[in-house]
Amino acid sequence: MTHVLAQSVEIVTTVLAVAGMGYFLAALIAARAFLASRRAPLAAFAPGVSILKSLKGLDPGMIDAFRSHCRQTYTGEYELLFGVSSLDDPAAAAVEQLKREFPDCSIQLIECPARLGTNGKVSTLAQVAAHARYGFLLINDSDITVSPRYLERVMACFAPRETSAGAKARVNSAGVMARLKSCPDAHQRSSADCTPRDGFPLSAAPHPGDTRSGADTNQLSSADTALCGQEVGLVTALYRGRAHGALPSRLEALGIATDFQAGVLLSKMIEGGLHYGLGSTLAISREALDKIGGLAPLVDYLADDYELGARVSRAGYRVALSGEVVETAIPAYGWGGFVDHQLRWERTVRDARPWGYAGLIFTHGLGWALLNVLASGLSPVSLWLLGLSFFLRLALAMMVGAQVLGDRQVLPNLWLLPLRDLIAMGVWAAGFAGNTIDWRGEQFLLKNGKLQRV
Repeated sequence: MTHVLAQSVEIVTTVLAVAGMGYFLAALIAARAFLASRRAPLAAFAPGVSILKSLKGLDPGMIDAFRSHCRQTYTGEYELLFGVSSLDDPAAAAVEQLKREFPDCSIQLIECPARLGTNGKVSTLAQVAAHARYGFLLINDSDITVSPRYLERVMACFAPRETSAGAKARVNSAGVMARLKSCPDAHQRSSADCTPRDGFPLSAAPHPGDTRSGADTNQLSSADTALCGQEVGLVTALYRGRAHGALPSRLEALGIATDFQAGVLLSKMIEGGLHYGLGSTLAISREALDKIGGLAPLVDYLADDYELGARVSRAGYRVALSGEVVETAIPAYGWGGFVDHQLRWERTVRDARPWGYAGLIFTHGLGWALLNVLASGLSPVSLWLLGLSFFLRLALAMMVGAQVLGDRQVLPNLWLLPLRDLIAMGVWAAGFAGNTIDWRGEQFLLKNGKLQRV
């Protein structure tokens, strides 16, 4: 009986290790396609935009993150609106300091005392949004640091595009185009190609059917037709983590760069575009926001960024992935804080995408290969699987972390990958074990995406 059980474990771990290698290869293809698509020029589109931030306490590097938003080379108008539940919050002093340092920037500090739901961040944002002047709103977290061309790159994705009928007529008349790559004029690109001209890390993926030959010169695929006929309602962006010293902080930053963002790129490729948002950047048009009922319906949701993008997608708009890569600060966690944070992430994903969460079993290829070595008693086949899995895992980490995200911490921390992946397997399994999460010192029950206080 013991022998049969051991053989069963060996077979299962072998299958999962092989499936994990398949995942690594698919993610590498998605990242490679993304890198190949980043040479498209930016659209010259710079509408007025209101940047909204909900604040509570002081986060690491927060004031420097604020400063990066004030140093934009954006040709359009923009304003910074900061919301706090009380003017006694320490973050209010940081905003006042920012206003003194950048007197030419439009900066407002807004007190938002009402608690509209269990998600305090969205509750504040819903109140701040009422003070926004412009037709586009951009929401990101308090610790997000951006490049000087952040707004230029994000807002270019909203550039108007021609209709599919107009695009087809133009292709037919030209008679020389193999495909409609991205609504070709600089002002009429598809949001999947919102990429800058220079070498800053980018986050776009090619359109479905991008490999068509010159034989298709007089036809547009149904995918092209859909892309050109659908208006961008929300723009989001990839991000990298900046660790602060402690080992748990470094492990979390490594996971963001080499695992989470790879999954985003792969889901974009498999699903034909994004259908959710990332909290690093949520730029949305007033039209799309009004159509989904504003921010108020999200005040009880934990994954408000995911939910906002999903609702915009369901409303018939495109969710675009910008060429910008931003940076978030990772606190100097102790192990308890690290596990709580990772578990909150895992249960959030499980609640929002239950089948996708179950499918994460195939993303732990290196961990399964390590377990297979133990289960098989160091058999030659298991050692070969481990070596190949480790090679693909390193390749994916370097491709996404170093090339796509431009994360300079990835290469020095590659030796931590096996430890990080084994911990991630354990946290993923623990994600099935309950529905409670800890968030900013409070404990909540997560049910159908919504938060309930325990």
